[in-house]
Amino acid sequence: MALFDRAEHEPLTASEWVESEARAGVERIVADAVEACEPGRFWTRNPLDSYGLSVDRDRSLWIGAAGVLWALDRLEVGLGEGGLYDSWRGQPDVPGSSGLMMGETGVLLVSWRLEPTPEKADRIFELVAGNVRNPEHELFNGAPGTMLAALHLYEATGEERWRSLWRECAGAVLDEFRPDSELGCSIWIQYRRGRLIRSIGAGHGFASNVRSLLRGQHLLGKEAADELQSAAAETAAVLALCEDGRVNWPTAADEYWAEQFPTRVQWCHGAPGLITALATLPREDETDELLTAAGDLVWHAGPLRKGPGLCHGTSGNGCAFLALHARTGEERWLERARAFAMHALHQTESAQPRYSLWTGSIGVALYLRACLDGGWDGMPVIDVL
Repeated sequence: MALFDRAEHEPLTASEWVESEARAGVERIVADAVEACEPGRFWTRNPLDSYGLSVDRDRSLWIGAAGVLWALDRLEVGLGEGGLYDSWRGQPDVPGSSGLMMGETGVLLVSWRLEPTPEKADRIFELVAGNVRNPEHELFNGAPGTMLAALHLYEATGEERWRSLWRECAGAVLDEFRPDSELGCSIWIQYRRGRLIRSIGAGHGFASNVRSLLRGQHLLGKEAADELQSAAAETAAVLALCEDGRVNWPTAADEYWAEQFPTRVQWCHGAPGLITALATLPREDETDELLTAAGDLVWHAGPLRKGPGLCHGTSGNGCAFLALHARTGEERWLERARAFAMHALHQTESAQPRYSLWTGSIGVALYLRACLDGGWDGMPVIDVL
């Protein structure tokens, strides 16, 4: 199986890192997002973000208003809550979904972050508690996503009910992280869109689940946290594809699904997301070598032709370099992150406007700012609220 498809990538632009250009780029992206927002209606959905949904406006955390409002607040040019949650309740984009990225939990979490009320907190608790045993076992709709809301509320309020709820979710997720004799490591089986699949990436699989657990590992207890770290490192090593000193991961651990969904180099599927998910694992030679080889693969493959965004674009791939810089302190990773940042900025300026956190330009602005600061807080909402 090839490590990546060269046709999905493009050469890195020769432009050097220019701090003033990066700052100006952030300012332009933010100003455009603010100007394009229609009060009460937010932003028009880009056709590339339709994903079979019929409405031309979206309120979700992934590709809709919740994500953009959250990002603007992080960039200190906030528009407030703006009636986000009331708009969702009036006409949900995905009726019946309680998921973090596409459903009610993500919308409500951002609404609470911008304008907290006890009623919103109680509803978040209800949604997370009701999603504990969701069989999807992935970030977008399953407990690995909604449990992050409980963690963020616990860190913000210190209330014991959120700690207990996160631990309940963690226990349910860990119960499904089971040894697989065929693979020789532990893995989750997701039930997604009517099919069973052992996904690996940070969007829908092993990496996303591990990250959700590692993000709150201080609540697990040392023994459970140590076991998780050891098992996660082992699974990542067993499932890795290695060639010429570089490493990537297939989309799924199932031969059939791996053939249906080619190996990619993007945050949601492939090395970039595995790196951001596993970068806080303990410093050990084998893990260090694995993540370094994965980072070298991301650099070797180059920016994505798909565009500049976080989920499956150049900025998301660059986040892997920021995570490795935070892990190792090596300047080469920050230099590579900044090179990808300039490329992503150029991609943004030549692309059709796309107002979403994970696929659009506002995610690029967050990535540019991280490169300007030289620090790494982690992926939006997954790691930091």
